[in-house]
Amino acid sequence: MITRERAEFLIDRFKDRKIAVIGDVILDKYLWGDVERISPEAPVPVVEVKRETYNLGGASNVAWNLSALGVKTVILGVVGKDENGKLIEKMLLDKNITPNLIIDNSRPTIEKTRIIAVSQQLLRIDRESREDLSTPIKKEILKSLKDISSDVEGFVISDYGKGVIFEEIVKFCVSTGKPIFVDPKPKNFNLYKNITIMTPNKKEAYECVKASTNMPLEEVGYRIMEQLSMNTLLITLGGEGMALFEGKSVKRIPAKARKVFDVTGAGDTVISILAASKLSGGSWEESATLANYGAGYVVGEIGTAVVTPDILLDTVLSY
Repeated sequence: MITRERAEFLIDRFKDRKIAVIGDVILDKYLWGDVERISPEAPVPVVEVKRETYNLGGASNVAWNLSALGVKTVILGVVGKDENGKLIEKMLLDKNITPNLIIDNSRPTIEKTRIIAVSQQLLRIDRESREDLSTPIKKEILKSLKDISSDVEGFVISDYGKGVIFEEIVKFCVSTGKPIFVDPKPKNFNLYKNITIMTPNKKEAYECVKASTNMPLEEVGYRIMEQLSMNTLLITLGGEGMALFEGKSVKRIPAKARKVFDVTGAGDTVISILAASKLSGGSWEESATLANYGAGYVVGEIGTAVVTPDILLDTVLSY
């Protein structure tokens, strides 16, 4: 748990933090409309589009979350030589995020288009390449990472499994001795040895160690920690809250959502608040609790949402 005084103290210190985000940069596109009939061509709804909006997604949503919390944020990622890449850079600058975007001529900027009607997501369309990065692009990423590393307090690795995270990135971050917070994809599980903490959801946690669904969560968590030589792990459990592993102890943190409209970006909010709070002097339990409150807020909003310091404190105080 966390007291009002501690919440106020930690949240106030967010503005003094500086964090680097590394990962898969994504443009989230939303088509909002109404459904009044079924298509005569196939048994599918016809959506009459009323408006179109864009948000930062993937690693860039993590950066947006951190910046919204008041954290000085720099992001390192890959975009294509296209209009979406230019749009992401402009949106990052507009949100006071320092962009370090490597342009890869061989791949498009990742775009996820969501079609929404009557407060429901009807369909998602992805445009992306998940091929491994070329050697020259990897070298550019590592050079940029080395350039920014001395000026930040910690790293958030936001892995959406699109090919941007590779072994040398993790090894370099570990070599700096600075805290490393990872939102993982199971296929890259073995890359994350000696990091500070990772925040998989329950499904990802089981996939990471190829565990059967009847294995107790505690055993899954301990396997992850042992295989990656970690002392701390946070598994998010959706409506069941979170499980925080510290050494040999496990604490359950109940969910705080009063309503759930859209889980898009909830994991990004969790790792952002967790990192900001821990680097501000919070304990793991305090930091996970604040992250839990933040996630409870964003799942009650339609579309990608972020939490400001005022919203986070108000959410804590409302319970």
